[in-house]
Amino acid sequence: MKCLQCNKNNPQNALFCGGCGTPLRVSVVPDSTGSFPELPMVDFVTSVKRSFSNYAIFKDRSTRAEFWWWFLFAAIGATIFGILGAGTRLPLEPIFSLATLIPGVALGARRLHDINKSGWWQLLWIGFLLIIPIVVILVWATKRGDVGPNKHGQDPRQAST
Repeated sequence: MKCLQCNKNNPQNALFCGGCGTPLRVSVVPDSTGSFPELPMVDFVTSVKRSFSNYAIFKDRSTRAEFWWWFLFAAIGATIFGILGAGTRLPLEPIFSLATLIPGVALGARRLHDINKSGWWQLLWIGFLLIIPIVVILVWATKRGDVGPNKHGQDPRQAST
């Protein structure tokens, strides 16, 4: 049985994922409101692992939690490697930034897909000197994704039937 959180293959009779500990037996019966239960929110480690393992996947959708955990990882990593690089006079921060560029762009595209926008909207970051594109992207990154499937795939927060 494949884990919906970390995509690890588990034995058919497993109750929890051996990689991330997520329950594998999620009820797919609608609740009293007629909607399906949401999966648990991804954690920091799962988000970073998933982003690196899906570094070249620009389709599908990603949750807000996955995006913001990655954002925190990238900010902390750039800061740490910037400080270490300044002390050792090695280009550690640019190397870290280069290593996280493609996974970050892919995750950004999947995050935009979650609100039913094209991943190409990330090109607004190119206008980094303009405050309006930055505000638009940040508002979209904080917006809750579409409930249920959209043209970019299934809802990553809901168990698939």
